[in-house]
Amino acid sequence: MRGPHNIIRLIRTGATLERTGAMTVILDAFEAPKLMRVVLRALVWPVQWLGEKGDPSMPPATRALSALGPAYIKFGQILSTRPDVVGDELAVHLRVLQDKLPPFSMVKARESVHDALGLPVSEIFDSFSESVAAASIAQVHRARLKTTGEDVAVKVLRPGIERAFQRDIDAFYLAADVIEFLSPASRRLRPRDVIRHFEGVVQGELDLRLEAASASEFAANTKDDDGFRLPEVKWNLSGRRVMVMGWAEGVALGDNAALDAAGHDRHALGERVLQLFLSHALRDGFFHADMHQGNLKVAANGDIIAYDFGIMGHIDEYTRRVYAEILYGFIQRDYKRVAEVHFEAGYVPADQDVDAFARALRVVGEPIFGMDASQISMGRLLSYLFEVTERFGMETRTELILLQRTMVVVEGVARSLSPNLNIWDVAKPIVGDYIQQSIGPKALARDMAKTARVLARFGPRLPGMVEAALVRQSLPPAPPRPQRRFWRPALWLVGGVALGAGGVALALSQ
Repeated sequence: MRGPHNIIRLIRTGATLERTGAMTVILDAFEAPKLMRVVLRALVWPVQWLGEKGDPSMPPATRALSALGPAYIKFGQILSTRPDVVGDELAVHLRVLQDKLPPFSMVKARESVHDALGLPVSEIFDSFSESVAAASIAQVHRARLKTTGEDVAVKVLRPGIERAFQRDIDAFYLAADVIEFLSPASRRLRPRDVIRHFEGVVQGELDLRLEAASASEFAANTKDDDGFRLPEVKWNLSGRRVMVMGWAEGVALGDNAALDAAGHDRHALGERVLQLFLSHALRDGFFHADMHQGNLKVAANGDIIAYDFGIMGHIDEYTRRVYAEILYGFIQRDYKRVAEVHFEAGYVPADQDVDAFARALRVVGEPIFGMDASQISMGRLLSYLFEVTERFGMETRTELILLQRTMVVVEGVARSLSPNLNIWDVAKPIVGDYIQQSIGPKALARDMAKTARVLARFGPRLPGMVEAALVRQSLPPAPPRPQRRFWRPALWLVGGVALGAGGVALALSQ
């Protein structure tokens, strides 16, 4: 689907923002420089008639993003959690994008259920309500099972959503190419890789069987977490375009007035949301990567209920340790160690000055210690962080995009619940506990024991591998082949690690 039509799509994007009045609102929210405003308005004003009109009853930004399509709606959902960046008024308007979009018809919803499950709705459910929540990709209906009388949530993908998302993704790829061409400095941010990562995430969200699997794994990981629960997946009633789960009864986490009326402690809820995310990310390496207010409820007993598991994040053990060390370094105000971790992980080019980077990080950390969230301008902080990444030649790490994005969203949710929340105080016990369990002598011993167990499976083959290597070494040199360049060093590395791990394993067994 790549082609010139994507140019028209991008033109229509700018035209829609101008036609709906969203251009002015967004530029004001981000405090855009006057020159940028003049240039953008000069470019899009003559072609604004090409833009979508949208729903006139909606505020400008919500009207524009909902008219442009699902990928743009996802972007609006992220911004809705950041009133400190876009302002309180725009954040409230954009929150509609989380689960209050116009639904598709009941006829199409019933047809989708019939096609997916092979039976008419009336034969599966005693009742099947109108849409109770409609988001960018799917909508949810409340129903009651004929067999058990249990209330359930029936999630149904929007008709044609796959094609609509692909259309937006293709346009984003073109935009990335244009940005890289016009601004070579932007290539360190790897815009095409970012879009490719986003595309992979979205493709997973468009298959509800994968969402059901994620929900099941997430439930197994978090079954012992106090104050947190998930609805149960009904596997026999779930397919690629329809998924059925237990009904989550509670107050929406984004409705502060209702939370107050129900007697819930919003400050405690904000702390728990942040700590749960950190715990899932660090402890399990598997976390809910779409934790905005529209996907969270609070039960009558105060438990937080999460749902909508279309976007889940996974990070390996090494990355979790790097992330934890960076967070803990900030908490301890040890900026030199934070800088060293960035260099050790390869996040900063080796030719940069570690001490200069540490000083730049101090500028980030020092102003926010001892302050609650209401005193911190996240907009200015993010702007400075961008300057730091540019100054030190840091490239975008696609493996961390989902983690970083979710951290921003979750911290925004916590702020919306309690503006005076101090994120460092909340994070300290979770990060500190992970550091204690995962970094130190005991953790090193466990790692070496794991390595020994893995290498033990190759033990019978090691003599043959070494003998084959020696035979090859005695033969006349063959024409150089790129794929062999790292073979001998890799072999000696395996042998050396095997001997070292064997020694550690022997010592541990005594």
